[in-house]
Amino acid sequence: MEPPCMVLKDLTKEFGGLTAVDHVNLEITPGERHAIIGSNGAGKTTVFNLICGDLKPTNGQILLFGQDVTRLPTHKRIAQGISRTFQINKLFPKLTVLQNVLLAAQGLEKTKYVMYRPMTSYKHLHEKTEEILRQFEMWERRDDLIETLSYGEQRQIEICLALIENPRLLLLDEPTAGLSRAETMAFTSILNKLDAEITILLIEHDMDVAFEFAENITVLQLGALVVSGNKDEIKANKKVQEIYLGTQKDDLEN
Repeated sequence: MEPPCMVLKDLTKEFGGLTAVDHVNLEITPGERHAIIGSNGAGKTTVFNLICGDLKPTNGQILLFGQDVTRLPTHKRIAQGISRTFQINKLFPKLTVLQNVLLAAQGLEKTKYVMYRPMTSYKHLHEKTEEILRQFEMWERRDDLIETLSYGEQRQIEICLALIENPRLLLLDEPTAGLSRAETMAFTSILNKLDAEITILLIEHDMDVAFEFAENITVLQLGALVVSGNKDEIKANKKVQEIYLGTQKDDLEN
C-alpha cells in the first residue's frame, strides 16, 4: 500500500513565548488537492516553512512519502520530491522568461557547476523548459524580461520554476494574492490542468479559489487546527463560519 504523501504529527513551532503552530496533525494522500485556509497569523506559512525545512519544529514529526524528514535540511527534502512557491516573487526581473526557467532547470543538474559551456548547448534543458512554458501558454513570451510581465504572469512563471523540478508534492503559498478577479480565474484554470499525480497543498486567502480547487480543506486559527475535511464539511462547520463570516459571538477557544 502506498504511504501518505505527507504526514504531520503534533507539529509545533514556538518563537519564545509565542506558539505559531500548535500540535497540528494532518495527512495528505498522493494526488490530493488540499487547501489550508485561515486568517492572518493563523500559522499557515509557518507550517509551509516547517514542511520545507526552512524552520525547525519545536516538537512533532514530519513524514514525506513515508520517510521521517523532521531533521533533514531543505535540499534533501527537495531531493525527496518537494517543491514550493512563495508569497513574494523570487524571480530575476532583469532576465527573460526563458532565462529564469532555464536557470531553475540547470540548478537541478550537475551542469550548474560547468562554467565553460553555453546554456544553448544543453538541448534537454531547453526542451524541458519549452514544455513547461507551453503548458502555461507562456512560450510566446519567452524572450520578454520578467519585469515587463504583469503580476499574474509572473506568478505563472513561479509555478513553472516549481514544476521544472518534477515535484511529487507541490506547495503553493497564496498563488493568487494580488491578482485581479480575471487573473485569478485564469490562474485557477491552469492549476486545475496540472498533472493529477502531483499532490498539491495550497495556502489561499481567496475562499472561492480554495473551494473550487481543493478536494479537502484544513482550517487553522492561532496556530491550531480547527477542522479538516472535505469542502462540504468545511462549508457547514459552525466554527469556520464564525472565523470567516462572524456568524457567532462565542470565542473560538471556548
